[in-house]
Amino acid sequence: VGDQKKELDWRGGIGCRKCWKWRHEDENLGMRCLVVGFGRGEVVALGAWNSLAQFLSSAVDAAKKAGQIIRKGFYETKHVEHKGQVDLVTETDKACEDLIFNHLKQLYPTHKFIGEETTAANGVTELTDDPTWIVDPLDGTTNFVHGFPFVCVSIGLTIGKIPTVGVVYNPIIDELFTGIRGGGAFLNGNPIKVSSKNELVKSLLATEVGVKRDNLTVDATTGRINRLLFKVRSIRMSGSCALNLCGIACGRIDLFYELGFGGPWDVAGGAVIVTEAGGCVYDPSGKEFGITSQRVAASNPLLKDAFVEVLRDSE
Repeated sequence: VGDQKKELDWRGGIGCRKCWKWRHEDENLGMRCLVVGFGRGEVVALGAWNSLAQFLSSAVDAAKKAGQIIRKGFYETKHVEHKGQVDLVTETDKACEDLIFNHLKQLYPTHKFIGEETTAANGVTELTDDPTWIVDPLDGTTNFVHGFPFVCVSIGLTIGKIPTVGVVYNPIIDELFTGIRGGGAFLNGNPIKVSSKNELVKSLLATEVGVKRDNLTVDATTGRINRLLFKVRSIRMSGSCALNLCGIACGRIDLFYELGFGGPWDVAGGAVIVTEAGGCVYDPSGKEFGITSQRVAASNPLLKDAFVEVLRDSE
């Protein structure tokens, strides 16, 4: 950091860690930059504010274009392929991912890309510190196939492996969730925040059952849900990890966890939206959230400790 002038601003970071923002004028870039640090000595440059805004605008454009494809396909006969017993993929998934990747690669050819339909199919999901677009072109494919309107496009940008820009768009009901790290979270342009619930018994919990159907996994999943049902007001299963996270961000849902979801594309867009809405994203064990871990929990800060405790007890 040298002798550059700096301005420190304390705020809650992802996973409710305390983090600091350092704004400075970078003489080489000639623009105002944001630097975020977590813990001791870990500093991640997130680039210029105007660049982040441009990244968000580009992601919104891509999401809305993909949304047009989803909206059209939603009311038509679908051609469905099976990746597993209950894990589905359609031509719409593939068309949307191609559109999003082509749109963003033309604008940012040096960035890296991870997508559910292409990258996952090749078994490559390595995440580096480079700017990386992580895309789920159609989260909630089973909902889409059945005509259930809880579907979305999810686009996230990580820089230094930190979720930095997030866009989640449900084109069927026209809800656009957006977030920029340090810049707030919004639904259709209006600021959103997490709920203020402070008791589990009054909280609405969202979760998912995953795609594995072996006896051991099913017994563990249903047993956990049975035990949690005694601790909360009620439980919902929407079929979309990204929209569950956005439900936390706007206060519709108070608690969310999912174990064994598909990959980072399920959470990359929603994670930054939750934290920018004042929420916490963390591992269900209470440890730090890992975007590639296939384990996630989210809540407002008031419920985090109690939620982690009941999740541990439900194992």
